[in-house]
Amino acid sequence: MTRPYSIDLRERVLRDLLTGDPVRAIAGRFDVSPSFVSKLGIRYRERGSVAPDRQGGDRRSEPIEAHRDWLLDGAAAQPDRTLDEIRRELLARGLEVSVMTVWRFFERHGLSYKKRRLMPASRNVPM
Repeated sequence: MTRPYSIDLRERVLRDLLTGDPVRAIAGRFDVSPSFVSKLGIRYRERGSVAPDRQGGDRRSEPIEAHRDWLLDGAAAQPDRTLDEIRRELLARGLEVSVMTVWRFFERHGLSYKKRRLMPASRNVPM
């Protein structure tokens, strides 16, 4: 992943943009794309800042993390529930997620969520 342009470069580009120089001229002078220059101007007008947005990090776990206490309490109270059962209960609570999302939640919180403990013996019989 590429890094965002430095604040120093962003401020110099903005300074030239605010003086009225053409976007393409500014882009050529600083060796950036014209779209970067115009988007930087829009960002400054809308936000009052040229700082870049945060990059990286987890953006998908926020919805399930909102149910954190309920999930962890439920795992302690009923440890034999399957991930699919938990997924269906979350659906009833208004959150549609996959089984893998539930699994990643428990892994992130240090819980190893196994299948039911009392599984029947394998029926594989040697021939």
